[in-house]
Amino acid sequence: MTLRSVIAGTGSALPERRVSNDELAERVDTSDEWIIARTGIRFRHIAGDGETTATLGADAARAALAAAGFDASSIDLIVLATATPDQTFPASATKVQTLLGIDDCIAFDVAAVCSGFLYALSVADSMLRTGAAKRALVIGSETFSRILDWEDRTTCVLFGDGAGAVVLEAQEGDAGILASRLHADGRHNGLLYVDGGPSTTGTVGKVRMKGSEVFRHAVVNLADVMREVLDAAGCAAEQVDWVVPHQANARILDATARKLGLPPEKVVVTVDRHANTSAASVPLALDAAVRDGRIKRGDLLVLEAMGGGFTWGASVVRY
Repeated sequence: MTLRSVIAGTGSALPERRVSNDELAERVDTSDEWIIARTGIRFRHIAGDGETTATLGADAARAALAAAGFDASSIDLIVLATATPDQTFPASATKVQTLLGIDDCIAFDVAAVCSGFLYALSVADSMLRTGAAKRALVIGSETFSRILDWEDRTTCVLFGDGAGAVVLEAQEGDAGILASRLHADGRHNGLLYVDGGPSTTGTVGKVRMKGSEVFRHAVVNLADVMREVLDAAGCAAEQVDWVVPHQANARILDATARKLGLPPEKVVVTVDRHANTSAASVPLALDAAVRDGRIKRGDLLVLEAMGGGFTWGASVVRY
């Protein structure tokens, strides 16, 4: 039998404060109609005092552990995907580890922005299949609101905060992660980036983006990597039960599905509720669809994302 990384449980966490488009329109020159027409976003959650990338990640991890029926002490690997860590160092994964009461395990962060969860999932999968760990927490957690320019309506309306997590367990059988494919192309740095950093400006910086160019690259890259990963898994698009995409923009989700010939009802959409939560968006969407009963055991899933860098990737999972 083949050893695979099986998703044993999913979980998510959102900040208490939910912000509508109308509330944003009181702060910047925008409107509910403008935001919905261009992005599909209606609400986003914004972290408050005491809510950080690590605390949200720990809450999502607890929910995933409860769903799996596992104790935190059984986890021997934590991979946290984030572009908004609590500190430059140490890794926010170690803060999650402490919040969960785990005395010793492998714990580190992965930075690939919106593709971070796919990168983290692939890293954890590799470590489980080679025996470096038996059970892993893979978390995407972000507090993007803290790196937004709230006077730039082209970016501040797009993002929100939150966390999603999965528990992976190495098991023999047909379920689990069947294939993953990852890519990066640093030539496009100037299209989506943060204008600060420890070794350049010594500041955190703010998100900057050229939206139309990012859109164009996203549709092409995501469709290509989904075809690539399905080929690697030996699956056809017609066999896919659910696509769980990065929740950046409803128009990107629609365009990508059309390129693959997939009906829109097979695409999990949460961007209207959560906005773009970067590395958290794929696990947040996955957890939402698992908990409302859409995704069932045995379903074939494609998870995909693209983010700044550019980075992009996809995984085929038999849930």
